[in-house]
Amino acid sequence: MERWLSWLRRRPAPAAARGAEPGPPASASPAAGDEHRPGAPSGASAEPSPAPVAPAPAPAPRPPAAPPVASPAPVLPARAVAPRPVVRPLAASDDVTGAPCPACGTPNPPDRRFCRRCATPLTPTTIAAPLPWWRTVWPFRRRTRAGSGRLVRFLVVLGIVLALCAAAFLLLPAGRHLIEDTRDKLGKAKAVTPTRVQATAELPGHPVAHSTDGLSNRYWGAPAPGTSATYTFGKPFRLVDVIVTNGASPAPEEYAKQGRALRIDMEVTDRDGVTVHKKLVLSDKPGPQTFPLGISDATTIRLTLEEPAGSAPDRHLALAEVEFFQRG
Repeated sequence: MERWLSWLRRRPAPAAARGAEPGPPASASPAAGDEHRPGAPSGASAEPSPAPVAPAPAPAPRPPAAPPVASPAPVLPARAVAPRPVVRPLAASDDVTGAPCPACGTPNPPDRRFCRRCATPLTPTTIAAPLPWWRTVWPFRRRTRAGSGRLVRFLVVLGIVLALCAAAFLLLPAGRHLIEDTRDKLGKAKAVTPTRVQATAELPGHPVAHSTDGLSNRYWGAPAPGTSATYTFGKPFRLVDVIVTNGASPAPEEYAKQGRALRIDMEVTDRDGVTVHKKLVLSDKPGPQTFPLGISDATTIRLTLEEPAGSAPDRHLALAEVEFFQRG
């Protein structure tokens, strides 16, 4: 019986039944009047009709997929920061007498510098008025202020100092002399030869022209002190140095045979007629002696022999050589 029931459940429904619309499921138990239907076999037992197969439940809808979670980015360690101090209110007693705090109005004793409640300064310092810029420059500086244009002031002062120096060097005679002396030392001197030489007196065989011939074994012989020689040049020049070789010769044995002047008075005249006087003090020794001068626009030079040495009745004053140098 059980096999027959399972076969009925697996058997396909008739075509008419398949084409019919599905109706409500029949009850599993037979109707009440079926057992008395006519024509039914009396000896046969009533078999229960097969139960209809329940339809499979519809699948539950799937929940939407959750978005992918991004992995957290690495985080740098935080810098340790000290916790801010918390001002705890202090119960101020009312029996204190004194100046009130300018911030919270709490009275404070006269000897306090800060408020006992909010720590506000009770005696704030007064801010001094800003100084003018020239008061911040040495030697007028009294105090230094931040952001007061030190670079600008320095450049202004430097420009003023340079302008004053340039004016002093270019306009004042001392400045011009300083510039010319510097050029004399930096430049190279060269010899200059006079175009004419004249003397107030000279001995035979020892004319004044021997003093500028470039030979030291010939000399100009002067009969007595006070004799002078005048050297004239073709154009004005800057007289830098004068080299004097005193005596009759630079050789020691010839030097002492004649007298010599230990001082020469020099008078230099420029192209404007201005005269400059110099005194050349000579050493009583053979050989050339150099005297730096630095006289501009020289046109005429006069030398006067003074203070004789080694003089005798049969001797005279000798001047071996005089050399003039100009700036190259």
